[in-house]
Order: sequence, then C-alpha cells, then structure tokens
Amino acid sequence: MDGNEKMQRIYPQGVPCWIDTEQPDVDAAAAFYGGMFGWTFENAMPPQAPGRYLIAKLNGQDVGGIASTDNGAGAWNTYIAVDDADASVPRLVSAGATVQSAPADAGEGGRGAVLTDPEGGEFRIWQARRRPGSQVANVPGSWNFSDLHTFDPGAATAFYGGAFGWQVDDLGFGLLIRRPGYGDHLEATIDPGIRARQANVATPSGFEDAIAWIVDAAPAEPARWHVSFTVQDRDRAVAAAERLGASILSQSDDYWTRTALIRDPQGAEFTASQFMPPSG
Repeated sequence: MDGNEKMQRIYPQGVPCWIDTEQPDVDAAAAFYGGMFGWTFENAMPPQAPGRYLIAKLNGQDVGGIASTDNGAGAWNTYIAVDDADASVPRLVSAGATVQSAPADAGEGGRGAVLTDPEGGEFRIWQARRRPGSQVANVPGSWNFSDLHTFDPGAATAFYGGAFGWQVDDLGFGLLIRRPGYGDHLEATIDPGIRARQANVATPSGFEDAIAWIVDAAPAEPARWHVSFTVQDRDRAVAAAERLGASILSQSDDYWTRTALIRDPQGAEFTASQFMPPSG
C-alpha cells in the first residue's frame, strides 16, 4: 500500500457505521456544520433526484451525511452495519423491532432500512457496498459515539443484545455497549495500536470493543439515538455553535469529558465532547 493511501475503514456486522442528519434546508445545514466542524461536502444525488443528499467530509474522508426532509425539524440518525439488510429485517422484527421503511437501495452506496426498537427509538441498518460508512472518527470534527437514550436500560440491553450480539458493562459512571471482537478487528486493520494507546489513559477493560453508551432518557424525551462529536475544545465549540445560530441546551464536566448539548438552527440536537482523560 502506498504511504499516502489510507486504508478503508470497514465495519463488522453489529457496529454503528454511519450517521446522517435530515434537514429542511440542506444548504443552511451545510453552512452550519461546515462552519462548526470544518466539513466539506459532495453531492451524492443525481440532478433529477427529488431529494438531496450531501456526503460530509473531513480532510477528504467521509464523516456523515446531510439529507433533505419535509418532516419539520432536523434530526440525527444512527446506522448499524449488517451483512444482509433483507435477511436482517425479519430477524430484528422477531427480536421486537418494528419496520418503518423496508430495505431499499441507496444508489450504489449500499442498502438500508429504518426500524424502531421496542421503546420506539429509531435506528437504521446499512448493508455497505460502495460506501462502507464513516471513514474518520474520534478526532476533532468527527463522530465520537452514538448514545442510546432509553427509559428502560434492562429492556434495551435485552433487545439490542439479542438483535446485534451487544454486551453492556456497568462502569459505575455509565453503561458501556460493547460489540465483542470489534477491538480485534480494529487492531488487525486500521488501528494496530488501539490497546496500547488505551492502556496509556487507563481505559476500562474491554474498551477496545466500545461502540456506544446507554443513557437514561430525560422525563420529556422520547427514546432515541443521540449523536456526539469529538471537539478539541468544548468552550470554543460552544462559541462557534452560538455564532452560527445554534442554541446551547446544557454543559457538563465529568471524569472523562467536557461536553455541551447543542441544538442546531433547524432543531437537530447533538453533543460536542472534549476528551479529558483523568490525570494521575
């Protein structure tokens, strides 16, 4: 492999692989997120298509998408990788999911479907073809994690464990979702130093398999998947978001992160997260 060539990031079945946001005004959303995270955009839809879909890129690598919608406020979506979308849907329905949109091709990029879990939280599945998913993550301006906001962590653990083979670890400060074997996959492909790097900041055992978190939903909040982005500096991210027309809903500092919950100008909520490993 040429020294300038980047290895393609491939997602095994059961690993969250892609995020996108549906927005009433795609151009306004591109201006906001381009200003917020330094993204550039590539139009993925042919000129005659009824809707629009932009691939967001960070330093030339795919990071997420912006889609047009007529359904009111903006929202972020999380996709989970599957080997076969058509075969996965009946299995997920048997586990308790409800189909919102049957499997369909997304051009040459792949094939996907939209479902809801037993609490009504929407998730999407993605059978990759030409577009395997986000090609950059966990660096400033890119996807960090998606968190499952739920009223019943036990029921959510049972559903997603049965649906995708996930395991949930109670770390005391949070419920970590792991896809066993994912760390082995990363170590063998794009991230050979993952375990050594995580050991240097004393991450919990099994963190190399981390794919998501379970969070208690707020009283007025529906069950949903919520997206977080890595930022270099939480306070600078907050200032940039406000300058670009967003609302800051809350800020918090914990053992590992400094975060801000942000609502973009069209209503899509996301978290900006600055990693702050504990010292000593």
